[in-house]
Amino acid sequence: MSDASRTPRPKSEPRFPDGPQPDPAGSHFERRIRSFQPRRSRVTQGQADALQRLWPKWGLDIDGQRTLHLAELFAADLPVVLEIGFGMGEATARMAAADPDTGILAVDVHTPGQGNLLNLADRAGLSNLRVANGDAIILLREMLTPDSLAGLRVYFPDPWPKKRHHKRRLIQPEFLTLAASRLRPGALLHCATDWEPYAEVMLDVLSAHPDFENTRPDGGFAPRPDFRPLTRFEGQGLDKGHVVNDLLFRRVPHGADSTGT
Repeated sequence: MSDASRTPRPKSEPRFPDGPQPDPAGSHFERRIRSFQPRRSRVTQGQADALQRLWPKWGLDIDGQRTLHLAELFAADLPVVLEIGFGMGEATARMAAADPDTGILAVDVHTPGQGNLLNLADRAGLSNLRVANGDAIILLREMLTPDSLAGLRVYFPDPWPKKRHHKRRLIQPEFLTLAASRLRPGALLHCATDWEPYAEVMLDVLSAHPDFENTRPDGGFAPRPDFRPLTRFEGQGLDKGHVVNDLLFRRVPHGADSTGT
């Protein structure tokens, strides 16, 4: 590493001038309890290059200051699925490649993962993938229109295992009500977790919500569907005896409750 690369960057200087911003929503919105923690870990040279080159083309900062028109964002009238939290992006890129007729709007706050996913998308020539940086709640509430989403994926969200942190968990009644307002009738909400206590809570909360119905006739967990790839992290957990639970719920028609009446 050269001496120049060790020169401290002034605090006022953006880390990636043409890339994702550290806090895109700024102070425009109330500081609610967040279900995520921003992680600014080491970015490789390849990830940094992808952020600089590809963010203006495929990236989106969640500033809450405008309404997104998804057909314009994807430059095509595709059904769009929102994915909240994608880690390093390997599974997201594989899902986008396997289903080119569906757009994926992938949200995370992990800068290395954003760069890695952009790199994967570029190498595979994926045109149906966009990467968003910031708070998914602000995206849903302020920037997406009613019935605009064809699906929602929440894979391995932070389980916040300590009881005093349970209020930070994403899958809560209030979040589901917001998500339902942006999901078109029939849209699939797909969650997966390897934290069994959280899986049970997810199942209870989703089953009790009037805007969603379980796709499983027995009202339980679902087998992992073929369209959700097995990730390296998940495989390592399974090798250690971890149990992964998938939940597949469908947005019920407007005006109907979970029993369809």
